[in-house]
Amino acid sequence: MPSPLTAKYDWILAITTIAFVFSAFGNGANDVANSYATSVAARTLTMPQVGFLSVCTEFAGAVGLGARVTSTIKNGIISIDRFRRNGGNPGALMLAMGCAEVGSATWLMFATGMGMPVSTTQTVVGALIGVGFASGAPIKWSWESGSVSQVAASWAIAPLLAGAFSALVFATLKYGVLERADPFLWAMRLIPFYFALTGAILALFIVVEAPTAPSLEEFGAGKAVGIILGVFFGCLLICYVFFVPFFKRKLVMKDPRVRIWHVILGPMLLKEDVTLFWPGKGDEYVTDYYKDAYGEVLAGTKDEEKRRQHQTATKGDEAATPPEESASKDGIVLPTDPEKTAHESSETAVPRKLKKPEPYERFIGPVKELSWANPQKWWGYFKFCLLQGVTRDVISHDSDLLRAIHSKAKRYDIRVEHLWTYCQVVSAMMMSIAHGSNDVANAVGPWAAVYQTYKAGAVATRSPTPVWFLVVAGLLLGLGFWFYGYHIMRALGNKITQMSPTRGFSIELGAAITVLLASRLGLPVSTTQCLTGSALGVALMNYDLGAVNWRQLAFIFMGWVLTLPAAGLVSGLLCVMALNTPHF
Repeated sequence: MPSPLTAKYDWILAITTIAFVFSAFGNGANDVANSYATSVAARTLTMPQVGFLSVCTEFAGAVGLGARVTSTIKNGIISIDRFRRNGGNPGALMLAMGCAEVGSATWLMFATGMGMPVSTTQTVVGALIGVGFASGAPIKWSWESGSVSQVAASWAIAPLLAGAFSALVFATLKYGVLERADPFLWAMRLIPFYFALTGAILALFIVVEAPTAPSLEEFGAGKAVGIILGVFFGCLLICYVFFVPFFKRKLVMKDPRVRIWHVILGPMLLKEDVTLFWPGKGDEYVTDYYKDAYGEVLAGTKDEEKRRQHQTATKGDEAATPPEESASKDGIVLPTDPEKTAHESSETAVPRKLKKPEPYERFIGPVKELSWANPQKWWGYFKFCLLQGVTRDVISHDSDLLRAIHSKAKRYDIRVEHLWTYCQVVSAMMMSIAHGSNDVANAVGPWAAVYQTYKAGAVATRSPTPVWFLVVAGLLLGLGFWFYGYHIMRALGNKITQMSPTRGFSIELGAAITVLLASRLGLPVSTTQCLTGSALGVALMNYDLGAVNWRQLAFIFMGWVLTLPAAGLVSGLLCVMALNTPHF
């Protein structure tokens, strides 16, 4: 039962609850997509697979690792003293937090719809700044933990740190594996150690970053080192026993029937006459991770064109590479017909056609002309509403600018790329779990404050978070990605540079390392900004500024800068109008 002091403010609780649904939904659509964008762009995972995984990982992170005590005022960005004066004013706090939730939800839904990857933490901070202005509560501006100045500084700190770490990770892959004389041989030698290293780093990430976990000092450095070494050698053993035979069967013996569930067979996969349960279909033993949804491969074509021009200049036309095709130094066949390339980029070129139809053509098109009395039409529209968010093409971009950018990116052996898909999936899942555990408080915080204040009839600065709060928020985070996350998936990944599994792995691991290190140093960073900076760092490892979409990066940076004032303006205007509205 609510307190008599706050029972009349049930309308504030109702509005805040509605805003919370949109805030958590927008949080999932924006931030969850960040975690998986490079995996989808690299064709490591499909959108339906990520849709299912995101619901599971976000729910696990929010409910299993989410904070049990939610701070009402995120990072102490504004002072609560304003609401405690004269015996306390719980109604004013409920109104302020409700306006903050509305402001946060409004900006997140708008930014996601525009394809702007923004920080959900900074969105809440911006909303609270607006509430602080409207209510006259002091705002923390000076350089200290959680202050506005530190939030602004993170716009540069996070991308630069993450870009440096991801570039370093990719450099080890580039010079240790990808560009060696026999990259596949070196990949098979080193992949177990990358498996183990990834598992160890992500284990430490979860131990340190989980809100319910003790601090590293309380936990003990010895225990932390023990966990890291245990996970490292455990992953190494699992990789040698199960994954190495799996890789040999799939990539050396080129068995197209092998699927990931066959990994449990371990050494039995090395037998010539092995019987596979639920064998895969098709003749393709490994995916070409550089193909887009039009069936075209653009990465590396600029290098092939330069090589062909050099051969023509030095050996003459007769010694030039044949126009049909040429083989790169790693044995991959690339198209090199200049007339075809010119034709495709001309105004009279035949329109490119997607290999798979988009949701409207796939679900609505076949039943569009049917009568509404026909159950098939209702079924078609139902499938469209349920699946339109996870059946869209977010990999390909029919743009001359992006085709030129992708053509300048290096292309590597797809067998080597395949080996790193497994590390990439694990790192993406861990990033999503960490997001669910940490950022669930961004949506739950104001709502929990309003709910607890409504029940207690007194200002609640730190609210115990019921498990059912986290269950609802965890589901909304996953559903937000399922229905609306494709906007951010399009904005990241291939829209910044050409993605591949090795690049995606480097991006995600570099971002995880950055968040982990920044957490220990007390630096304010955002997962969104870390992943974006990581993508830039890996893109620059092509050693060609033209392989980066600088326009898209400028657009994303604009979203970061607009987050604080936009969310603050919405929440502040609502709060100031509500506090000063004439009434009878």
